[in-house]
Amino acid sequence: MKLSILMPVYNEAATLRAAVKRVLDVDYPAEVELVIVDDGSTDGTRELYAGFTGDPRVRVDLAPANQGKGAAVRRAAQLATGDYLIICDADLEYAPEEIPSLLTPILDGEAEVVYGTRSFGSHTAYSFWYVLGNKGVTMAANILFDSWISDLETCFKLLPAQLYRDLDVRSAGFGMEAEITAKLLRRGIRPYEVPISYRARRREEGKKLTWRDGVEALWILGRIRFGRDGVSRRVRRPPGR
Repeated sequence: MKLSILMPVYNEAATLRAAVKRVLDVDYPAEVELVIVDDGSTDGTRELYAGFTGDPRVRVDLAPANQGKGAAVRRAAQLATGDYLIICDADLEYAPEEIPSLLTPILDGEAEVVYGTRSFGSHTAYSFWYVLGNKGVTMAANILFDSWISDLETCFKLLPAQLYRDLDVRSAGFGMEAEITAKLLRRGIRPYEVPISYRARRREEGKKLTWRDGVEALWILGRIRFGRDGVSRRVRRPPGR
């Protein structure tokens, strides 16, 4: 099995070096590649990529202009050569060292799709409204699709590369998180959830999500639930699930 780690990057000069090093230093139970798509950074991030060219596991693609996280992930998935893929942002809110824990249910044959689920505490929450918005969007998905998932917006979504391509995710921005989850749930795919740690950045540290992204997520969930998106495939669930 080969895992493709997709890293969308936009203006992350402060954390990119550390993020790449931490991703590559992890002891994975599978072959890995790191696919970085720079989404039009203008803060000096692009000057750092030359330092990664010596590692054959790293591939860098430079987008001509900023198009959004969803567009960057879509491009990275097109370039990926792994059997499975997972998204890992360059902002270090998520710990790359925990990616192997998401691989375990896959390798054990217990799951096809695995989500890393965050628990929000006083030291991990960006703000009251951020946590409330995240929980509200997740609850909306559970109501619309008669499911019970804990964290729709998590960045750590591990799934087969071909399945991701089949989902045909079109959201260019942060709405991609809602679109992926809604299309999976619409197809009857319930993610296996693994607890992970989380450290939210503050706005002044570069946090990019806004309330508008929450509104967009709700619209996407409704569109997919009552529209035609995401109906093409139901998968056999692993035994006992």
